[in-house]
Amino acid sequence: MTHWIKRLLAAGAAALALGTVSMAVSSTAYAADDAKPAVTAPAAAAATPAAPAAPAAVPNKGDTAWLLISTALVILMTLPGLGLFYGGLVRSKNMLSVLMQCLVIFSLVAVLWAVYGYSIAFTEGGAFFGGFDRILLSGITVDSVAATFSKGVVVPEFGYFAFQGAFATITCCLIIGAFAERAKFSAVLLFIVLWFTFSYLPVAHMVWFWPGPDAFTDAKAAEAATATAGWLFQMGALDFAGGTVVHINAAVAGLVGAYVIGKRIGFGKEAMKPHSLTMTMVGASLLWFGWFGFNAGSALEANGGAALAFVNTFLATAAAVLAWTFAEWIAKGKPSMLGGASGAVAGLVAITPAAGFVGPAGALVIGFIAGFLCLWGVTGLKKILGADDSLDVFGVHGVGGILGALLTGVFADPSLGGTGIYDYVANAVAPDYSIVGQVFIQAKAVLTTIVWSGVVSLVAYKLVDLVIGLRVPEDEEREGLDITSHGETAYEA
Repeated sequence: MTHWIKRLLAAGAAALALGTVSMAVSSTAYAADDAKPAVTAPAAAAATPAAPAAPAAVPNKGDTAWLLISTALVILMTLPGLGLFYGGLVRSKNMLSVLMQCLVIFSLVAVLWAVYGYSIAFTEGGAFFGGFDRILLSGITVDSVAATFSKGVVVPEFGYFAFQGAFATITCCLIIGAFAERAKFSAVLLFIVLWFTFSYLPVAHMVWFWPGPDAFTDAKAAEAATATAGWLFQMGALDFAGGTVVHINAAVAGLVGAYVIGKRIGFGKEAMKPHSLTMTMVGASLLWFGWFGFNAGSALEANGGAALAFVNTFLATAAAVLAWTFAEWIAKGKPSMLGGASGAVAGLVAITPAAGFVGPAGALVIGFIAGFLCLWGVTGLKKILGADDSLDVFGVHGVGGILGALLTGVFADPSLGGTGIYDYVANAVAPDYSIVGQVFIQAKAVLTTIVWSGVVSLVAYKLVDLVIGLRVPEDEEREGLDITSHGETAYEA
């Protein structure tokens, strides 16, 4: 018995020693768990000189796992989520063309992201474009780290690269819904290269690039660090997961494309009903599922901030489904499956910029308003604009993105349950929050994104039209792009 007691005591001492070491290693990663982020996704950790005695920050396994899982969820949103959502909305003769565009655009942008996209978006350069330090992922190793929203907490830079790359891919794929069923496949790909390079990358840099919280040691250091950030970051714009960078940016590009390419043959005269609302429902469900990675993953850490973004994504989307469904029920006499699925996407879009900044009550309000307003966006506003936005990209992503960006400025106020603006010098939430001031900043960010994307898109479409032409011939459009562009059909007779 004495022998076994000695062995138990020895084992207990060893476990206690291991536990102490484990707690010491992980304490850095979770020390700032309750700190709420002040803005959005950071750049690769800057080489800020650390105190001599401070050990180098090491990625926490929980944060790393969450980041990688979130990346996979965002990829799921595009393949197959967005493909099925869009595919079900077009006519059966164009189903494969939509799926093919999503697949190839995703792959094209993923490669461009590695070649130069990540470097331009997330390295220090100017206020509008980053540098070329990470061309072809130069300098990134398994030991490279990227900053999060907490001081002393980092994640593997390869993981951060992949996460942000997944955002870039789905943003470019969103655009195609506005001119579905009539654009040349080659023209779409060339446009995406131009738009990704000159619109997505600079807007992402303007909104999301900053040197990370560890650079904010005192007021002077904070001023110097902020000066190296993107232009809209310097201004104080809040965009947690992509209201401006993703949704407004893509929606404006889509709307411009709908104008430049022109309306579908028979638009307004022939029925152009969705061929499979079943697929659209499946796609919308996959989008909702993946969006938890999109929004909660943007916290970059497995902490309370990620949980808040998760809950807000859950609630705002449900609220938008109800708002759209009941509004349509009252207006048309019957609630539709298409309306319910569209309401879900509207809620997801609207909560995206606000997900980590507002409280659950604010998320519910944003969701309800988004459901009503985006329904008007695809009906009343669509008639006013007069464009054949095939799958209502601007009516949902544009209207929802603008709404969410502006209401972020309202409901981020701590008095309304929001997180406020975190002061990394004082290491506390700033005591003064101005709703009017923040909404004004949000409006400037929205306007900047609209103008930037609009101008770049118009120039890109015109260049592509001059080089190879934007639109398929009339006979090919009538027969369907599945056969004429890809030589196959989605459904065999």
